[in-house]
Amino acid sequence: MSDSSLCNILVVDDEPDLEELMRQRMRREIRRGSYRLEFASNGLQALEALQKNPEIEIVLSDINMPVMDGLTLLDKIPLINDQIKAVMISAYGDMKNIRSAMNRGAFDFITKPVDFEDLKITISRTTEAVRASRQHVENREKLLSIQSELATAAKMQKSILQTTFPSSDSFDVYASMEAAREVGGDFYDVRIVRPPPSDFLGVCIADVSGKGVPAALFMMASWTLLRGATIGHRDPSKVVEEVNNMLEQQNDSMMFVTLFYGLYNPDDREFRYVNAGHNNPVLFRADGSVEELDTTMGIALGIMRETPFAENSVTLNKGDMVLLYTDGVNEAETGDEELFGMDRLMNVFDGRPPPLNAKEAIDEVFRKVRGYVGNYPQSDDITCLAVCATK
Repeated sequence: MSDSSLCNILVVDDEPDLEELMRQRMRREIRRGSYRLEFASNGLQALEALQKNPEIEIVLSDINMPVMDGLTLLDKIPLINDQIKAVMISAYGDMKNIRSAMNRGAFDFITKPVDFEDLKITISRTTEAVRASRQHVENREKLLSIQSELATAAKMQKSILQTTFPSSDSFDVYASMEAAREVGGDFYDVRIVRPPPSDFLGVCIADVSGKGVPAALFMMASWTLLRGATIGHRDPSKVVEEVNNMLEQQNDSMMFVTLFYGLYNPDDREFRYVNAGHNNPVLFRADGSVEELDTTMGIALGIMRETPFAENSVTLNKGDMVLLYTDGVNEAETGDEELFGMDRLMNVFDGRPPPLNAKEAIDEVFRKVRGYVGNYPQSDDITCLAVCATK
């Protein structure tokens, strides 16, 4: 339908004078462009008209007609377009046919002799129902399209999040994410950084502002830029600065991402890192002590160009573990809005030394968070990354 204010009506009646009468009584509506009328003298002609003109929205049909009556036409209309609304015309007192028409799906009925003011009210009400029905169909189609796009985006996102990780006798590393929706704004990255003289372990965790597809797209852009920056730079501060500058330059959506990037040197067990507006990681020591990593907090990425980012460092002893996480962990909440919180996170291993197996450590964090939240729906992406010093 090209004009949402125009109602296309097919009038089906075998009375020869009806067309002239309706055009005369509805001339104002026709002149204003409110109605467009077509006419057929029986049900068979009506079906031909419906097949030729898909813009017809309302069929106004007599019940008693030659060749094909109105009740038979009523049965066949949905086979052509199930969005068409039918209003049946019947002689006053012919309740049997009226009841039969309503049972077959007629939207409304009017009686002869036709009261044209009542007919206009009926057409107006029927038009509103047509609009509502079409809007419902459009919304359903949009929803199906969005669901399809989300499924595609989810596959793309999962394809870049690692499920296998570098192995070494010096460290163990593992990461996992559970998105709150079909796609998430969190991401992690683990890779071996290989400028000479030796291989380092680069780890990153990040949380993009917002939810859904926009956050997922910004997440993928951030991940791609991070991967590129680690090729050209070894220093964590330089890596984060380059990612920030590139994101700010192309950030028309005004989104941002909090990010923690660290570089672990297995030779001297030094862990150098930069925190760009992200949660402070937790350091679990082999002796059972726990502390938040001391970080010089920088601003989130994508907001301000040419921002310097300060580095911090810590030495990991054998058995120590650094846990990186997003706020979906510490801010996981129950039905009464009580948060999981930092105290529970820092006591996630019940005072014991952390596992040397990073996957076991991550699994325990997820288990404790799920157990705390119970059946309350997940409100944010939950992402964790663990680096264990095993040597």
